Amino acid sequence: MVDVKPFRGIRYTKKAGNIANLIAQPYDKIDEEMQKEYYEKSEYNYCRLTLPIEEDRYNIARKRLEEWLTNEILQKDDKPAFYVYFQEFQLFGKMYIRKGFIGALRLHPFEENIVLPHEKTHKGPKIDRLNMLKTTKHTLEPGFILYSDKDKETIRIFEELTQKEEPIIDVGDSLGARNRVWKLTDPEQIKKVQEIFNGQQLVIADGHHRYETACTYRDMRREEKKDWDENDAFNFRMTYLVPVEDEGLVVLATHRCLAKEKVTPEQEETFKKYFDINKISKEEIPEFLEKNIGKHVFIYYQDGIAKSMIIKDPSTINEFVQDRSNEYKKLDVVILRDMIFQGIMGLSDLKIDDDIFYERWWNEAIQKVDEGKYKVAFILNPTRAEQVLAVAKNHERMPQKSTDFYPKMISGLTMMSLEDGEKLN
Repeated sequence: MVDVKPFRGIRYTKKAGNIANLIAQPYDKIDEEMQKEYYEKSEYNYCRLTLPIEEDRYNIARKRLEEWLTNEILQKDDKPAFYVYFQEFQLFGKMYIRKGFIGALRLHPFEENIVLPHEKTHKGPKIDRLNMLKTTKHTLEPGFILYSDKDKETIRIFEELTQKEEPIIDVGDSLGARNRVWKLTDPEQIKKVQEIFNGQQLVIADGHHRYETACTYRDMRREEKKDWDENDAFNFRMTYLVPVEDEGLVVLATHRCLAKEKVTPEQEETFKKYFDINKISKEEIPEFLEKNIGKHVFIYYQDGIAKSMIIKDPSTINEFVQDRSNEYKKLDVVILRDMIFQGIMGLSDLKIDDDIFYERWWNEAIQKVDEGKYKVAFILNPTRAEQVLAVAKNHERMPQKSTDFYPKMISGLTMMSLEDGEKLN
């Protein structure tokens, strides 16, 4: 059973300075240049905890955290709360507000069938974050999980709160998103939110590595503490939860670019067996994609020419993808990989950062083809949030880079203690 609890978040105090100089992008989105910029912004920038530039970074992070708590740069809230978190952002000329909340979610390994993954994970990032978790004994960054709320009851509760109270945090980030946080402490409202989760299965949107790491860490702490109980904080993970029905829940496409191969005339002839192929101008690309969401359409661009592909008969996907659910077969990323790349083009072993590259923005993918970095770019529509939920509930994992939930959550808004004696009631 899903169990999500309020917790006493650890947050920056006024002593830390301007919150705009303290927040950071998630640790895995920070490159060397960003890391230096964050260090220059403030001696208390959150990057100094999540991704220290110094050697022995895990112990450095722990030492800093202790100092900041002692000096009241960071401070734990007096009362447990759900932290309602709205991100307002502009995309393709339209304004969105993603509405969710940060709570303490009880950890369940995937085999318990309560929290489900939608993509595969890799060993390296898990080792790194486990070392950070073991050393700091705090959850520094939230995970991102989807739940279902067809009647949007939780959204109504959140909106009522935001209309009555001023946010405790209101800050713009480096990517142009406005991040606002409110504390929800009313016991009756908290209970109403919790009741929505009865009988649910949750799906990880972002942060698979960190979720698995948290489960590993929980098991380690249970081994160490023989008299542990269910309310010990290490049984939970600080998590950002968003309903899949939220209109501000945006998933971007990740376009595929090939560095060594391009579409040959023979392959294009085979394409025509399965797809209607037509030339299209660069300017028409975004409108074409938007008009054809759900119709399994693609655009490939090479030698200065863009061509659209619309599948003629979706049942032909079965020739290339077997032993999978219908929900899985309908994923455009699967059709592109299994039908187009592997089935028609014969590219069965594409290596990331060698043969295949991923681009968030279609115009940048095309530009890099023109510059000679890639031979061909395949442009596609994004995976929809409801598809993520459906495929995960079938216990299937999507191909790599199937989803890009936008924007990323900002780090430095809340932190959760997993120290000895820390409990969630």
